[in-house]
Amino acid sequence: MPEQQGETDELFDVKTQFYIGNYQSAINEAQKLKLNNTLQKLERDVFVYRSYIALKKYGVVINEIHGASPQELQPLKQLAEYLSQPNKRESIVLKLDQQISGNIDVNNHVFLLVAATIYYNESNYETALKVLHQSAHLECRALMLQAQLKMDRVDLAKKELKSMQEIDDDAILTQLASAWVNLSMGGEKLQEAYYTFQELADKNTPTALLLNGQAACCIGQSKYEEAESALQDALEKDSNNTDTLVNLIVLSQLSGKTPEVCNRYLSQLIDTAPEHPFAVEFQAKEKYFDSLAKQYVVTA
Repeated sequence: MPEQQGETDELFDVKTQFYIGNYQSAINEAQKLKLNNTLQKLERDVFVYRSYIALKKYGVVINEIHGASPQELQPLKQLAEYLSQPNKRESIVLKLDQQISGNIDVNNHVFLLVAATIYYNESNYETALKVLHQSAHLECRALMLQAQLKMDRVDLAKKELKSMQEIDDDAILTQLASAWVNLSMGGEKLQEAYYTFQELADKNTPTALLLNGQAACCIGQSKYEEAESALQDALEKDSNNTDTLVNLIVLSQLSGKTPEVCNRYLSQLIDTAPEHPFAVEFQAKEKYFDSLAKQYVVTA
């Protein structure tokens, strides 16, 4: 699905709202559009379904995308099934392995993004990068950069950022990627990252995604009160946002909050997203600690 060149991008507002994490607004903006171009209609539908997935309204995507739906939409149903049906994940990944081992349409960036997202969620970052490197699409480059940061390869992420800047220096994705890299570099770069998140919030609207970015910068600078303010704002916008809850757990520890405060956020995270890596790892370590503690029980 090639990007439109030399034309006004009628989907600009939809994309902007999606990329900054304002998913319901992205859907609302998309529904207002009256498009005549078939490719633009298809691209609009892609962002609408991706927004529903981000909102965890998987049933909408699974029910509306069927065998007769355009080929570009089919991967989104696969992603919705992967995220909503843990018991099917292994078979979905196996099917995906077969798909990427054959001839795939590298121009279908939606498939590349979905495949890489699934591998990313599986912590299989190398395969995600293998899938994404076949495309010069800006969003594929942004996801490559995220995978590289997950692998602690800030050096590679910096090179990827430079490539994105050469493609479109003003794009929101490029600005976000710049903030992610600066955040990972730490030190003086934290303030630059903070300003980027702030500027995007001022130009558009503060979202949980942008507020969490600002909070992470503040935590890195030991500005705990500012971090808490940003996270409380994020919590009001989305009380179940996992990034917000994880950051609040960390902040509660760093700022010396009572154990009850930290446990409250932890319980909410486990209740909201029991499969979140933070929740899984915490519970595993808790069980391990309990088993160790039993070895040292003093008997009468």
